[in-house]
Amino acid sequence: MQNAFVETAAHYSVAVLSLIVFLAIFETITTYQNWEEIKNGNIAVALATGGKIFGVANILHFSIEHNDAVLTMVLWGGYGFILLVFSYVMFEFLTPMFKVDEEIANDNRAVGFIAFIISSGMSFVIGAGILA
Repeated sequence: MQNAFVETAAHYSVAVLSLIVFLAIFETITTYQNWEEIKNGNIAVALATGGKIFGVANILHFSIEHNDAVLTMVLWGGYGFILLVFSYVMFEFLTPMFKVDEEIANDNRAVGFIAFIISSGMSFVIGAGILA
């Protein structure tokens, strides 16, 4: 693309659409209803969901930064999202003494905060591996 304004708008549009799709997928993975819980004031769900939003946006940031083509950006973003989902599943697997989704649904803010940190932190690790 030749025009920086058009290129920025294209990246923004694709990133927002990708974020909506990825959040819808996360909604089906978790056992609780993210937006209903947030509406009801569940801070743990808000933290976990905020971490997912930040994580996906950060992965897309790295993807935009390292790729000129929008399609390549989306492919790397999708791959990064899959790895982020894997990180979330590993969190559940590595904590056999409790169920992460149940604790978050019950507004356990400590678990919600750790979920936030895992999503945020792993997004930097995933993003660092994105190549042009």
